[in-house]
Amino acid sequence: MSATWWAVILATLGCYAAKLGGHSVPEHFLERPIVREISDALPIALLMALVAVQTFAVGQTLVLDARAAGLAAAVVALLLRAPFLVVVIVAAATAAVFRHLGWAL
Repeated sequence: MSATWWAVILATLGCYAAKLGGHSVPEHFLERPIVREISDALPIALLMALVAVQTFAVGQTLVLDARAAGLAAAVVALLLRAPFLVVVIVAAATAAVFRHLGWAL
């Protein structure tokens, strides 16, 4: 078996152990207000970090290009309470137009 397969198996076992550990946490611990607040905010923070990395990074460098314009257009569409599909289409179309025009912000 190659090293890649061993890494996949090890990662799988680690994920299973983490999930099992989460199920074995006492319920009274999970009912604490601070734990509840953190568990509510953590997915949002992780998603925001993913969006930031995917928008402003190429490899190890920070860039400001058409993706940033698409993100800005998506934010505007969200502020206008557009449906999610419209937000995605507006963001993609804006980024496509900026790329087509060769504009780098």
